[in-house]
Amino acid sequence: MHSTNIERREFLKAGATSAAAMLLTQNVPGQTPAGEGKPVRIGCVGAGRRGSSLLRNLVRMEGVEVVAICDIDPAAAAKAEQMVVKSGRKSPELYTNGEEDFRRLMDRPDLDAVIIATPWEWHTTMAVHAMKAGKYVGVEVPCAITIDECWQLVNTSEATGVPCMMLENWSFRRDNLAVLKMIRQGHFGEIVHCHCAHSHNCIHWYFDAQGRPRWSGNHLLKRNADQYPTHSLGPVLSWMDINCGDRFDTVVSMASRSLGIQDQLDRKHGKDHAPAKLPYKQGDIVTTMVRTSKGNTVVIAMDMQLPRPYDNRWQIQGTRGLYNEQRDAVFMADIPGKPETWEPFAPYQTQYEHSWWKSSGAAHGAGHGGTDAIELREFVRSVRSRTQTPIDVYDSVTMSVIFPLSEQSIAAGSAPVKCPDFTRGKWKTTRPKFAVET
Repeated sequence: MHSTNIERREFLKAGATSAAAMLLTQNVPGQTPAGEGKPVRIGCVGAGRRGSSLLRNLVRMEGVEVVAICDIDPAAAAKAEQMVVKSGRKSPELYTNGEEDFRRLMDRPDLDAVIIATPWEWHTTMAVHAMKAGKYVGVEVPCAITIDECWQLVNTSEATGVPCMMLENWSFRRDNLAVLKMIRQGHFGEIVHCHCAHSHNCIHWYFDAQGRPRWSGNHLLKRNADQYPTHSLGPVLSWMDINCGDRFDTVVSMASRSLGIQDQLDRKHGKDHAPAKLPYKQGDIVTTMVRTSKGNTVVIAMDMQLPRPYDNRWQIQGTRGLYNEQRDAVFMADIPGKPETWEPFAPYQTQYEHSWWKSSGAAHGAGHGGTDAIELREFVRSVRSRTQTPIDVYDSVTMSVIFPLSEQSIAAGSAPVKCPDFTRGKWKTTRPKFAVET
């Protein structure tokens, strides 16, 4: 195992007008920062479906070297290795010696960053080890599944000075970033309310082709919660200045009956199918209401076990108008004499195009409508410049903590529960930082 002597690194605030730029001023001994002209050296942990998708984007990026890959399945690691080689890059070193072999990868002195795409139970453990090893962290969603894990990530990032970014790609969607620009320019007035959802029949994700629970399906047996809140909340935090002038304060959740899982398994595999008879704890639809410290409200819906088309149902509403993703439309009341009718969003999308998407060849053909490429590109830029990542550790855990908080509220009969202040009061003075254009 490679040995490293990790010194603590601290952030320096780069000024009130650039809250996102918290510069790393000390380097890890034995590790040279990836400056201009030098490749950013990345290790990937997890080579399954999501890990392979992220890797496919990484090997298309200039100035990136994937030098190490870890997976408990040697065949998956070997397949990922070939993806790197076919891109014209050197063969990465593989780490396949069991569940703890990720530690050897992360302790390498030649890595700048790690990408983590493993089952949820490992996200925090791996991210904490990577930060302690001085490596930038890009970790898949959710970054934590308990309140304690959220605090582990915050405390480790603060103690080491190493950024941890949850890879919530819906924060980087083209339409969501255009809406963010419109909000910041005041077109919807003072924001007071948001509705968001992750509505997607994910039985294929929870169960394999034979209808047996995958690792994700096992969570349906054990927990009743909004188990996937980050895709809903991805754009919402920046739209509502959460952790930058406001914060989540109180959470109330309720869950419907659990019928959809068994019904879908029955119809596809028959009523004698053993997994269909298991006692699933997860309700079909979970509705969560959040009240912020400022007094604004958010409704979050999780709808992932019933047949339905995909839908996020974003709506952001202020004193002078609103945006509705389902209608692909906006209404703005700040034009005198304007009738109260919906307008198509498309012209506004063009007018308020965010700079991350302008002339962005990296997004063409990339995963999730190009968001994966934009997300990883901005992560790599942060690693190269040794600056804070676009999504910081505070926003990462704020999105993820709805999972355990909703579980607590549901178990207590939909009682209100308090959301921890992971910023320890810094939200009161921190200025908006995500996707700020200069």
